[in-house]
Amino acid sequence: MFGLKKTHKLGLILSYITVGYNVLEGIVSVFVGYLTGSVALIGFGMDSFIESLSGTVMIWRLGKHGKMTEEEEEAVEAKAATLVGITFFILAAYILYEAVSKLISREAPEASVIGIIIAVLSLLVMPLLTYMKYKTGKAINSPSLVADSKQTLVCVLMSVTLLVSVTINYFYPVWWLDPAAGLIFVVILAREGYIAIKYKDLC
Repeated sequence: MFGLKKTHKLGLILSYITVGYNVLEGIVSVFVGYLTGSVALIGFGMDSFIESLSGTVMIWRLGKHGKMTEEEEEAVEAKAATLVGITFFILAAYILYEAVSKLISREAPEASVIGIIIAVLSLLVMPLLTYMKYKTGKAINSPSLVADSKQTLVCVLMSVTLLVSVTINYFYPVWWLDPAAGLIFVVILAREGYIAIKYKDLC
């Protein structure tokens, strides 16, 4: 069993891994989504970027552990949460516009093997990160890290939606399925934005 100090360091490492993976996942998803015209992939990728912003605040909080008062940490996180929450709403509005446009024009995205690979990789990585961050957060009594693990779980749910969408589109093209998946992402993003702004909590 790790000592408290080592367990705390593990939590910081897990946050770095989460941010790094989300940035890479976001770049690839948005690029492939743009090339194939997939609203779901673009929305998934943009969400990855925003999740990385939330993760960066988590890194800051863990890195400043013991160097600032709890009140000071909460005040800074509250400001960051409001900004990230606004970003969630902007992204939700963009994805909603794109999804509705695709539904009206009945424009189907191109089949994408890379999109399937992205979703599968996310389903392999994110559940493990969710579990490890949850256990570590409990071990060091960090509500923020525990809550962050639950936000990572939301990424798992989005990955499932993405995988279903891009896989069906690859084998049996359905023009409305991709924008429908985009609309699901709109609901998730709007919910996360609402929570971040109302409760001043990135997680």
